[in-house]
Amino acid sequence: MTQPRGSASNAQAASAALSGAVDLSGLKQRADAARQSNQGGPQRGQAGATSGGAGGAGAVIDVTESTFQSEVIDRSMRQLVVVDLWADWSGPSTQLSPLLEKLAAESGGAWTLAKIDVEANPRISQAFGVQSIPTVVAIAAGQPVDAFSGALPESQIRQWVDQLLDALRDRLPGAAGAADGQAAEEPAEQEQDPRFTEAEAAIERGDYAGAQAAYQRILDSEPGNEQAAAALAQVRFAERASATDSSAVERADANPDDLQAQLAAADHEVASGSVEDGFGRLTATARRVFGDDRDRVREHLVGLFDLFDPADQRVAKARRDLASALF
Repeated sequence: MTQPRGSASNAQAASAALSGAVDLSGLKQRADAARQSNQGGPQRGQAGATSGGAGGAGAVIDVTESTFQSEVIDRSMRQLVVVDLWADWSGPSTQLSPLLEKLAAESGGAWTLAKIDVEANPRISQAFGVQSIPTVVAIAAGQPVDAFSGALPESQIRQWVDQLLDALRDRLPGAAGAADGQAAEEPAEQEQDPRFTEAEAAIERGDYAGAQAAYQRILDSEPGNEQAAAALAQVRFAERASATDSSAVERADANPDDLQAQLAAADHEVASGSVEDGFGRLTATARRVFGDDRDRVREHLVGLFDLFDPADQRVAKARRDLASALF
């Protein structure tokens, strides 16, 4: 991803390419653990340490693994968050980061720049599947929507951000307000749908069942609410994935006939970014089993497909492989 993509369709494609690599549930668990163990003041790189040009206080925040959930994922439910994955040793980072800080400070609250030192926070860059530094990822409604790598000219970055804000106008209250020259944070709080707030609060408490119930109530009254449907699928997956770790893969590899082990291992692989491995595991399992077991594998794999954009090439290939395995 060497060039930014700003159109709505390109943003969806970028989201599909990145979403499976972002282990949001894992980052949230580490954030919860860090908040419980760290009662001291802010450290280097923690949220609460803001930077940026004059008039940009709060437009630029330093983020760590412990603050990623609150400062990136939660904030992105209200406004666009642009994540700058940088490192001291990266020459392009030293060129790009000051430029991003300047644009964020000039945005009047339209978006927030979240700076993440990949040396101090390696799990975040691993979760995003970053292959080069700097990498910039746009996050909206809890999901990556577009990204680019390397230093780009100011005009190109400015156009990229403006196109993202325009594409997200109907999804994020903050983006709509910013497009009209208003500060994004305050209107977003006023316009937040309380039904989604209830679900998000349940997720924060680790109450996956409560979050699922809240999203289901939205769908019961609005069956066509795509945001609620997508969120429900993600929460269900997050709940399953949070109960797995790397040992799930070891157990599945040691017991190829253990169907539950294969399903759990696939969940872990998809959640940790090894999307093709997870898909391939279940496709291979579908070739070995029959009857109700095969239906169970098929339904599980199709459920994983629903976490991604249908245009994702990994999904398209896995669908073809599954069809070959079944027929």
